[in-house]
Amino acid sequence: MFHRVLTEHDPRWATCDPDYTLEAGLLERCLAFFRRHYNVVSADQVLAARRDGTPLPDRALLITFDDGWADNHAHALPRLQAAGMPALLFTVADVVDRNEPFFQERLIAAFRRDTVRVPALLQALADAGHPLQPAPADTIDGLRKVIAAIEALDTDARNRLLAPFAAAMDDGVRQMVTRDELRELHAGGMAIGVHGKTHTPMTRADDLDAELATARQLVGQHLGSDVPPATMSYPHGRYDAKVLERTRAAGYELAFTSDPVMNPVDGRPGWLLGRLGFEQSGIVDREARFRPDWLGLYLFRAPVKQLAA
Repeated sequence: MFHRVLTEHDPRWATCDPDYTLEAGLLERCLAFFRRHYNVVSADQVLAARRDGTPLPDRALLITFDDGWADNHAHALPRLQAAGMPALLFTVADVVDRNEPFFQERLIAAFRRDTVRVPALLQALADAGHPLQPAPADTIDGLRKVIAAIEALDTDARNRLLAPFAAAMDDGVRQMVTRDELRELHAGGMAIGVHGKTHTPMTRADDLDAELATARQLVGQHLGSDVPPATMSYPHGRYDAKVLERTRAAGYELAFTSDPVMNPVDGRPGWLLGRLGFEQSGIVDREARFRPDWLGLYLFRAPVKQLAA
């Protein structure tokens, strides 16, 4: 499971969230690692295995990307094509043709540009009746604690709290995928799935049908397809029994979680699948050298678990 892919020369690199961004050269090294140790498969192959038991190869690996970032088109797609590898991208329906990313990423970017600081956000939380104690430090880790507190607010309260910071959070740079880019990704070997309508965690959604069924229809329309996507991944990895039931009712054949497990595929794979994500910091040493041994230790030792039949 990946999110953003950027080069250090891309202007978006300086303000991206480092926990969810991989330097493009490291993606190339990961793809070479995958080629040595796995058989990379497409979403269609996994769907076929689910539908009728079509066998998957030994050590099957599916590469996925979450959210719908424009840099997946600019930097991930050409590297996947050069490696001859398919992938699956899950896009948030409402971000297509939209410049600005999610509020969490906008806050991270503003912090890195020094236009928003943690004390100002803490004061806004306190003024709104949501004081955060003890007060986190004015660091990126402290900011993540503030973001978690803001995530816990309902949509209206969050919008009111962040409204005074709107100008400081806007860098004027397009971050999200366009409809044309989405179609080029699809034509270029990346299957397209759904990542909700608004990126709201499914367990907190005001309108679960909109996040599932409506989002599926919208992404299908973005692609110009009469057949809406059959796959989806849960924003923030959140799901519960109700969400699972409604996911299947909305017509999805495969749902992907952030549960860090390997999925057994003897016979038909389950319809609910775990994924292994990792940060750049976990695969490079202090000299920024790629450590395939660290990546192998993480991937090869992940537990095998079927989340749902």
